[in-house]
Amino acid sequence: MRASTLGELKESGWKSISVKDEIRQNLIKKIRNKEELFPGILGYEKTVLPQIQHALLSKHDMILLGLRGQAKTRILRMMVQFMDEYIPVVKGSEINDDPLNPLSKYAKDLIAEKGDDTPIEWLHRSFRYGEKLATPDTTVADLIGDIDPIKAATKKLTLADQNVINFGLIPRTNRGIFVINELPDLQPRIQVALLNIMQERDIQIRGFNVRIPLDVSMAFSANPEDYTNRGNIITPLKDRIDSQIITHYPKELGIGVEITRQEAWQERASGIKIHIPDFIREIVEKAAFEARDSEYVDQKSGVSTRMTITALEQVVSSAERRAILNDESETTVRVADLFHMVPALTGKIELVYEGEQEGAISVAKHILGKAINGIFKLYFPDPQAKSEEKKSVYKKITDWFANGNEINISDTLTNKGYDEALNKVAGLDALISEYAKDRPKSEINVWKDLVLEALHQNSMLSKQDLDDETLYTDMLGSMFSSLGGFDDEDYDEFE
Repeated sequence: MRASTLGELKESGWKSISVKDEIRQNLIKKIRNKEELFPGILGYEKTVLPQIQHALLSKHDMILLGLRGQAKTRILRMMVQFMDEYIPVVKGSEINDDPLNPLSKYAKDLIAEKGDDTPIEWLHRSFRYGEKLATPDTTVADLIGDIDPIKAATKKLTLADQNVINFGLIPRTNRGIFVINELPDLQPRIQVALLNIMQERDIQIRGFNVRIPLDVSMAFSANPEDYTNRGNIITPLKDRIDSQIITHYPKELGIGVEITRQEAWQERASGIKIHIPDFIREIVEKAAFEARDSEYVDQKSGVSTRMTITALEQVVSSAERRAILNDESETTVRVADLFHMVPALTGKIELVYEGEQEGAISVAKHILGKAINGIFKLYFPDPQAKSEEKKSVYKKITDWFANGNEINISDTLTNKGYDEALNKVAGLDALISEYAKDRPKSEINVWKDLVLEALHQNSMLSKQDLDDETLYTDMLGSMFSSLGGFDDEDYDEFE
């Protein structure tokens, strides 16, 4: 039974501690109990997360600095778990006054009037977290507070009375954690208002000489200053932020795959079972790695992890739509579905001048092609290898196309039609049996599809995109046909 009055609280033996001490104590308990501190945050186990723990153990205010889509805000929101589940506050207080150490005039007057009968309530930790996205129109009143003439008129108080103060977001998060996202976007004169909070731990509302010492843990997120052209963090504020922690994108392909698998919406209530081969997931993730190295992409802007999440969702949607059109209850994601993630790429990457000249769609397809080729070479011999032995494994396939054969794969081709089309190509079965053996039966045709696309990416097969169809033909024959034929009149001209 929790105390409901100040007197009961005193009798319970509850003691006040600062929010940073509270966070520190709970973090130590979790570390000792071997608890997972940041569930769902992958790829930071040896870099970012230890640094955050060091900052919290040091009772530091911190800033997470990194490009977009690096889980900065998500990590900061998870810090709530390091606070006590409930704390007592003076009932009706706007700034979560500690019953044993009241700050506001309201709480002090109430305790002076009612003493041990002062009513208290218990505040859950989820209400002790405040957050503000820094925007150019953010004011000091928004963050700190200001005099409220309407409150003064309603309560018939003078403007000299502290009870007419309308507290801002930070005081209302007293005894909690307050986060400002995209800090450089905050105007310099507004950043100045944070200096007292960061160092002296108090706020001063204009018109009042009294200072209110707040108990708040401050945290920030920001993009690197060389990217954020909209503004900068002023030097005095930067100096007062104790720990600067650099975030990063996944450094390993496997980590990226797991993040996307965790975050993307794949299990859908459509009644259709969609199989996603592992190499398809790897290609989606590899596209992000290729984009982060592409000369056409603005690397200062970054390539968000959200890109691969939305890309995989669009790939799954393409397969889902095909199954719906064909009235099929089960399907497997195909190579053609990968090209339906192009809108996710074009919407998530910023291009440099050369990229703009090439065009967003062309750049996206170029990146996707490199991703397909890169993953293909993890499983199959490099078609461009100097070794004739490695190149010869594809000879039977290319010879089949050289004999005038072609294969047309529609985006909406039924499972049966897909199977029949790919089974016509000589040499594919033998290649898959050797290099992609022990794969699920549902994936075999997709592996064959991958081989054809990779041979095109290595200029060994020609490919034509005809609306929703893909036509693979012999490269040499395609080149000759594009030149056109000679008729009798042409020969006459030569004579």
